[in-house]
Amino acid sequence: MSEPIAPAAPAYREAPQYRETTAKSRDGIAVLLAALLVVLVGGAVAAAPLLLDAVPLVAGLVLGGVIAVVGLFLMLGLTMVAPNEARVVQLFGRYVGSVRTDGLRWVNPLTERNAVSTRIRNHETSVMKVNDASGSPIEIAAVVVWQVEDTARATFEVDDFVEFVSIQTEAAVRHIAGHYPYDSYEAPGGALSLRDNADTITERLSEEVGQRVDAAGVRIVESRFTHLAYAPEIAQAMLQRQQAGALIAARAEIVEGAVGMVDRALARLSEEHVVELDEERKATMVSNLLVVLCSDRPASPVVNTGTLYQ
Repeated sequence: MSEPIAPAAPAYREAPQYRETTAKSRDGIAVLLAALLVVLVGGAVAAAPLLLDAVPLVAGLVLGGVIAVVGLFLMLGLTMVAPNEARVVQLFGRYVGSVRTDGLRWVNPLTERNAVSTRIRNHETSVMKVNDASGSPIEIAAVVVWQVEDTARATFEVDDFVEFVSIQTEAAVRHIAGHYPYDSYEAPGGALSLRDNADTITERLSEEVGQRVDAAGVRIVESRFTHLAYAPEIAQAMLQRQQAGALIAARAEIVEGAVGMVDRALARLSEEHVVELDEERKATMVSNLLVVLCSDRPASPVVNTGTLYQ
């Protein structure tokens, strides 16, 4: 059984230039207490000349001020990391790692620390009008569940990873929708269709979106179609086509059941010797029974006062 296979998404880069590494960090609470202690020591040294005449005033103030400034400088390295969040650390523009441990952490005070959320997010595309594999205009929309997996690539490989995911998702939905027909009766050889095989096709959609956004360090959790319909200009014609197909299928099932009932009726009449029927009378009986069983209107009986031969 053949089915259309959507081409693989283009690779933006064979090997990413940046990959996430763990930045060196320490427990922020311990550093905070140490920094406060240094500040207090500096204050005590600065106040020492006022209490002890042996200590020069200027020297005490300068030394105490320097010690207090060191303590304050250490506090500049404190950073809060929320749950499911990472801090991308840069030292003079160079990436030195990411901090994922939540709580109060301490890193080099000279570094720049940018927050990147690693929470699971949803992106729902707008309703887009595309042509399916058979050329029929359809309206389609999808929701993609995604999560930042590599904070370094999300920060440095693309300009805005949220917008990047949005644009690439819409491109993937258009690409997938154009390679499958809307309905199975339009699919050659029983191939997949968007309406009847949504689960299988959304798996392929997840794979394609994942390939497209891999450059941004994003992982696709799942994807689902949220809207799928014919475009308004052909919706009425396609509805009539679906109704005609359903009517034909129902009629075929009715005829198949009616033939079975007639066959069993003739067999039982013959087995129990209720009446002897020649071939002409059997044909007439079959015709009458099929009319009664297959008609969509109540049958009107006709009383025959003669015979079939008069």
